[in-house]
Amino acid sequence: MAARPGALWENVRLALEALRVARLRAALTILGVVIGVATVMTMASIVEGIRNQIVGTIEVAGPTTFYVLKKFSQTPLNPDALPRDVRIRPDLSEAEAARIRRLPEIGYAALWAQTLARLEVDGTRTQPMAVFGADDGFPRIQGGELVAGRWFTRAELLGGGAVVDLQDETARSLFGEVAPLGAWVRIGGRPARVVGLWEEPGNIFAPPGQAVGAVVPYRFLDRQFAIDRTNALWIPVKPRDGVRVAAAQEAVLTVLREMRGLRPGQGSTFDLVTQDQILDTFNSVTSVFFLVMLVLSGIALLVGGIGVMAIMTVSVTSRTREIGVRKALGATRRDILLQFLVEAATLTGIGGVVGVAAGLLLGRVAAGALDVAPVVSPVITAVAVVVSVGIGLLFGLLPAVRASRLGPVAARGQEE
Repeated sequence: MAARPGALWENVRLALEALRVARLRAALTILGVVIGVATVMTMASIVEGIRNQIVGTIEVAGPTTFYVLKKFSQTPLNPDALPRDVRIRPDLSEAEAARIRRLPEIGYAALWAQTLARLEVDGTRTQPMAVFGADDGFPRIQGGELVAGRWFTRAELLGGGAVVDLQDETARSLFGEVAPLGAWVRIGGRPARVVGLWEEPGNIFAPPGQAVGAVVPYRFLDRQFAIDRTNALWIPVKPRDGVRVAAAQEAVLTVLREMRGLRPGQGSTFDLVTQDQILDTFNSVTSVFFLVMLVLSGIALLVGGIGVMAIMTVSVTSRTREIGVRKALGATRRDILLQFLVEAATLTGIGGVVGVAAGLLLGRVAAGALDVAPVVSPVITAVAVVVSVGIGLLFGLLPAVRASRLGPVAARGQEE
């Protein structure tokens, strides 16, 4: 038998009235749903924002750029406890980078390194920041632009000159209104003269909270700092225009194996990594992370669903007189079933909407702390609300069926 016109909205009204009467129970049940949905929304917003930033960084470097590494690993290796197959690999060298750069297929190659250090000017210090050792081709790979001053001269690159290009925002935090060009800054306690200011694009490859603070000549970094030559030393390579990535990689592979005296059949003692591999690694890592968050969110939603079942069971028990009166006035089992299902769905639907709003807010806060732009997925938002309502329907079904089976006489007897 079909429900009467307007019966759905009447049941929604009854549901809201019932929730108003049992405010505390309803609030506790809604809280479980809110936590689950908010967790999903927050993590989805952060993960998608980070992914977009990585894709943006790859687009800056160019889809053809690839990297030569001592060992490619999804997680950084402990330099003090390297596996044997990594220990026997030679470190990358400037000679290898120079030889790659001379290949006719290659447009750019150089040896880069990275370390973490505090920057200091007259007692004002930053938190540990990423400091790159590179050359004047740095913006070709990392993007960004020089906003003042210059990059390094050939003499500074060859001699490891104590010069630095500061990230523009870092320079403002250290010098304030004072012009930084020509001034001296201490990098991890080592003095260097500021010759340029560089404005970086968004770059997620810098760890959260450890933004790029400075770029110095590679030889300066090599001589003044202890470099992790397994995880923080690499050769970025850009093919010449018109050269396919596969052809450029084959040329690099051949020349490096020749320089290292590797015979046919021997494995390479270095890794070539493309942008796609980096993105695939990120996707595999974040997929696991996101799966864990979904499991935790599912547990919260399950708790919310059990709460819905409990509150609806109590509601049926305490409202038998109401059910009996409705049955006596002609309400059908379908009407009673619909009433309690709508009540359960309303309960979790409210939790879903509040959870989405809370998730969006928390996502913005967390993304701001990680210095990424949060991304709101309409699909995930819709799914979160639908799932929350579905939880209400699923866990509210048993109490609703029980209520619909009560007859007018039985309901009155239970009440008495």
